[in-house]
Amino acid sequence: MIASMTGFGKGEAHCDNPACNVTAEITSVNRKQLEIRWNLPREFAAWEIDLRNVANKKLSRGAVSARVTMEFHGSGAANAVINQELLEKLIETADHVNAKYELNNSIDIAGLMRVPGVVEPAVPDSESEELKAAAVQAVNTALDNLIAMRNKEGAELEKDLRGRIDLLKQFLEKIKPLAAGVPTALKQKLIEKITAENLPVDTNDERLLKEVLLYADKADITEEITRLESHFRQFDGFLAASEPVGRSLDFLLQEMFREITTLGNKAGSSDITPIVVAFKSELEKIREQVQNIE
Repeated sequence: MIASMTGFGKGEAHCDNPACNVTAEITSVNRKQLEIRWNLPREFAAWEIDLRNVANKKLSRGAVSARVTMEFHGSGAANAVINQELLEKLIETADHVNAKYELNNSIDIAGLMRVPGVVEPAVPDSESEELKAAAVQAVNTALDNLIAMRNKEGAELEKDLRGRIDLLKQFLEKIKPLAAGVPTALKQKLIEKITAENLPVDTNDERLLKEVLLYADKADITEEITRLESHFRQFDGFLAASEPVGRSLDFLLQEMFREITTLGNKAGSSDITPIVVAFKSELEKIREQVQNIE
């Protein structure tokens, strides 16, 4: 079963100490190699290596973007830090204003607490093993969901590729009965050309006929047909493989393109050329699809 490189996965996990919900969102698109870009809260940047190792065990190709977010819960007092220095300066300033202008205003502590910078979120503990385990769990779930989507799209790609390869097989079946007549047709064409040019040679000369026959034999396309049939069998085998085969399929298609090009050049037949053109056109469509296979 083949897998696409395009997909999205989301995973969530909960941590009790500290009380926190962890969310991981992972997207991927096609890329020759595996490239993962992580977006973690600044305080947890050190976790990237461990989370990357988790992803590397499940993915082999693709440009991957992974984002991990955390939502902490609990009372404000338990999850906040008061900037004592700033608060004291604000109180001192308020007392100074009261004294200078002979005001009798009481200090509104609640108002001071709302001043930006007085109350700051507590810095999460990046050493918390429980919190880290929750992050790993969320990432694992997101990866599993990503892979499920990639496999689903891969199944559709496989169906499409099988249909297109069957079409290439049909093209080759049309070429095979024409292949036998290629050397003979070329031989006849060479003799006719020699005769038309009124060259001072005898077309019945044994040495000339041997040279013509040798040249005509070079137009034999049996070898290319045999190799293309072998490539078709390999392609079918790759589609049934359990491991990532994107690179293997891409290489195999390059070989098919080389063989059909050589076949067309050697044959030089007006009957075969249109089939070769149609073969190449369909082959190019397959190559575009294969670029998105892991």
